[in-house]
Amino acid sequence: MSLTAEDLDVLHLGSGPSVMLVHGSVVKAERTWRHQLALAEHWSLCLPNRPGFGTSPALPRGDFELEAPLIAELLGEGAHLVGHSYGAVIALYAAALRPDAVRSLTISEPGCLRLAAGDPQVDAQIAGGEYLFQRASTFAPLEFLRAFRGGVGSTHDTPGALTGELLHGVRLLMRERPPWEADPPLDTLRTAAFPKLVISGGHSPVFEAVCDVLAARLGAERAVIEGRGHTIPATGPAYNARLQAFLAKCEQE
Repeated sequence: MSLTAEDLDVLHLGSGPSVMLVHGSVVKAERTWRHQLALAEHWSLCLPNRPGFGTSPALPRGDFELEAPLIAELLGEGAHLVGHSYGAVIALYAAALRPDAVRSLTISEPGCLRLAAGDPQVDAQIAGGEYLFQRASTFAPLEFLRAFRGGVGSTHDTPGALTGELLHGVRLLMRERPPWEADPPLDTLRTAAFPKLVISGGHSPVFEAVCDVLAARLGAERAVIEGRGHTIPATGPAYNARLQAFLAKCEQE
């Protein structure tokens, strides 16, 4: 199935410089970025729902390489690009596709774990993820979600039974292309003129290693925002303050 950016369900809020927020797996844009909606007081927010989320048509499976061109197209004449988790992987690819349209790039805990391959804890996490995804069809959705969230350190509440949008999101996750297969074009991104920021949650040696390697290879600023594990945007004011400070500095450059 072929999608274009016009097919996506996109929420636009606020006024000011444009900021695009790309969500990850399981939950849609408004849920992932619910604490960031307050930023619309000073920024024009663009919150696309990835294929399969909200009313966006689904792809046969979620795939960072197939979704990146859609996000790149939505950048329009230029925007600050922000991605979390799987959305951060997509944002890396999208930024490389249209670097001239990226005013800055902020990513938090992308799942491209192979960037830090060779670290024993990273290698073990990849092996565990491969085991889970290769056997996805043998798991009930609730079992799969609990295993997945436990592995990444998510602090989202998981109910005792899955219904509605959450059940739908887990079913999308179970057939999603694993993010550790990603090999984002970091050399292209490093030489791009826009500023970069890499954020981790201070909860996982695996994600700390990945984010350290990524920041070094991108020449990016590095930040740690603790308190909500992998679910970093849910720290709310702490995340918003760091993001706004970075964006404001980029606007002055």
